[in-house]
Amino acid sequence: MKILVIGPSWVGDMMMSQSLYRTLKAEHPDAVIDVMAPAWCRPLLSRMPEVNQALAMPLGHGALGIGERRRLGKMLRASHYDRAYVLPNSFKSALVPFFAGIKRRVGWRGEMRYGLLNDLRVLDKAAFPLMVERYVALGYDIPVASAAQLPQPLLWPKLQVEEQEKIETAAQFQLAATRPIIGFCPGAEFGPAKRWPHYHYATLAHQLIADGFQIVLFGSAKDRPTGEEIIAALPDEARGHCRNLAGETQLEQAVILLAQCRAVVSNDSGLMHIAAALDRPLVALYGPSSPDFTPPLARQARIIRLITGYHKVRKGDAEQGYHQSLIDIQPARVHQTLSELLAPQEVPCTS
Repeated sequence: MKILVIGPSWVGDMMMSQSLYRTLKAEHPDAVIDVMAPAWCRPLLSRMPEVNQALAMPLGHGALGIGERRRLGKMLRASHYDRAYVLPNSFKSALVPFFAGIKRRVGWRGEMRYGLLNDLRVLDKAAFPLMVERYVALGYDIPVASAAQLPQPLLWPKLQVEEQEKIETAAQFQLAATRPIIGFCPGAEFGPAKRWPHYHYATLAHQLIADGFQIVLFGSAKDRPTGEEIIAALPDEARGHCRNLAGETQLEQAVILLAQCRAVVSNDSGLMHIAAALDRPLVALYGPSSPDFTPPLARQARIIRLITGYHKVRKGDAEQGYHQSLIDIQPARVHQTLSELLAPQEVPCTS
């Protein structure tokens, strides 16, 4: 069976989509799964053993481009896909499988996609509260009425990184081999309201450095100033053990280095979901955004959140746009949670 998946466009969503690929391989072991997604997704898809190949979607997020989608669909006819799964809910995302003439086209109804999808399923959001459940439910030929009917446990995302890759990439960035790494992911895609304050990160970093760890800050180029604020808030003697790699790594390198971390502390972000898929001990810090829909999927993940509900704000009322609910999460609590996660492992001596 040849399967085409139209994948999502966000890092966290792409990570959770792996649960569908794992489910499809469990249901159809001989299936060949190709995923069409933005080109930047390739470093993630290449580490999912269920995926045969990543096909680049050349159109940017939000672009309709019916003519280009028709061209892509006609080009894919030669691949003779037996079925397609469309994960985004948009009308345009269902066009390529339709133009490709794929016999069975599966997805949630979304933006009224009658005709474009011929295995059209109506989503009861209350019955499938988690995004990962909604993805996995599409993988069963007989529609599933609720998450309670899904086989348990769900097959959570699981990226593969080789040990030698970790060693070589850490050496490439001249990360000290004498101190285990704690990764910080202090950025957030949609404004400062989802970020734990930089001064809290700095306080935690100082304590962890005193515990014998080194701190590596991950993120995109736009997260680099946040990393610099964290380092600037550290005492002089601690700064040499804190490295800001935000904007210096490609996604592929960030994935490998996150796999090398002893543990990760992160805001609600795409990197948080990558750390979870790498099964790293993870402390996930939530404020206005809610973990009720897209929590980190890992047995070693711990969520800290002091409020309930979902609050659609991008900038909080506190200084520098931070949200009070994240300000109220004290570094001592994060350190304690992290220490509990690391307790079964050997804690390094200060060097």
